[in-house]
Amino acid sequence: MRVVVAPDSFGGTLSATAAADAIAAGWRRSAPDDDLRLLPLADGGTGFVEVLHAALGGEWHELDVTGPFGDPVHARWLRIGSTAYLESAAACGLHFVPRDRRVPDTARTVTTRGVGELVASARDAGVTEVVIGLGGSATTDGGAGMLAALGAVTVDDAGKPLPLGGAALARSARLDGLPELGGVRLVAAADVDNPLLGEHGAAAVFGPQKGADADAVAELDAALARFADVLAAGLGTDVRDEPGAGAAGGLGAALLACGAGRVSGAGLVRELVGLDAELDKAQLAITGEGSFDWQSLRGKLITAVAKGAAERGVPCIVMAGQVSVGRREAAAVGVESAYSVAEDAGGVEASMADPAGTLAALAERVAAQWSR
Repeated sequence: MRVVVAPDSFGGTLSATAAADAIAAGWRRSAPDDDLRLLPLADGGTGFVEVLHAALGGEWHELDVTGPFGDPVHARWLRIGSTAYLESAAACGLHFVPRDRRVPDTARTVTTRGVGELVASARDAGVTEVVIGLGGSATTDGGAGMLAALGAVTVDDAGKPLPLGGAALARSARLDGLPELGGVRLVAAADVDNPLLGEHGAAAVFGPQKGADADAVAELDAALARFADVLAAGLGTDVRDEPGAGAAGGLGAALLACGAGRVSGAGLVRELVGLDAELDKAQLAITGEGSFDWQSLRGKLITAVAKGAAERGVPCIVMAGQVSVGRREAAAVGVESAYSVAEDAGGVEASMADPAGTLAALAERVAAQWSR
């Protein structure tokens, strides 16, 4: 039986590659003769570049960049031909912020400067295109930090550069300089279509998971509104209402204002790793993520796999850390069955104690049901 194993990452516990390996290890214990095709996947968030490297190879470029708090973090970008692939989370990801520091003051002051330093490294290496995966960020600074690293510094009425973070943008007056891109084409890879501002914007939707309370959300949204005016005046394009402008705390807005194209991160990965070609030859598709919930049904990676399988008459099953989607809702997006690691392991705590082992154990039991 030919089985495509194409999971996303499992939150902060397993990368997509580690999840695929765990599913395969467990599956082979029950069905050693099955032909497993491992295709770990990602959208634009954490793991985006690792997945591309696993599938396509390429050359890593490593460097220290400015982290979300302003101190150095180690990051890398991937070169494949004349294209650089990087993820914003490598420089300003939420995983850099411990849970006890996800508070309003942090949400107001973290920066995307390191993302700009990654772009500058790729530009200086002579690539012609830079694809930036957006997702999993700790920031809500509208991409002001990224622009500053590229030579377009946001200043106040006195011409003084603003401090780090989104809250300071309330005092933004103009951009001092233009982004130095050297002719490089930018592409924003994101799977959210949120605008920059308002109830569906960067601060309101994503701010709370980064530590913003109601007051901080209102403050950040107002600061981003002022910054949108600065971007429009300085770069000649008003992007505040553009789909995806709110991605990665408004980093999408800065990229779009710089002329970046926008693509689906999940769709790009699906194309580059050859998922459709593998589904053409499969008898079963397996996908998964940390939590299979209502957000999974809104065009996320799991639904992309399930839709591709359904188009070919191939059953698709989900293995997830936790499952809160009912059978009917799952069936509506093409998922035949969904299995919870936590439920199989006897609870969330037990599953988290050994994420790879409990996922493999679930896969072993599921294989006994599904393998021919």
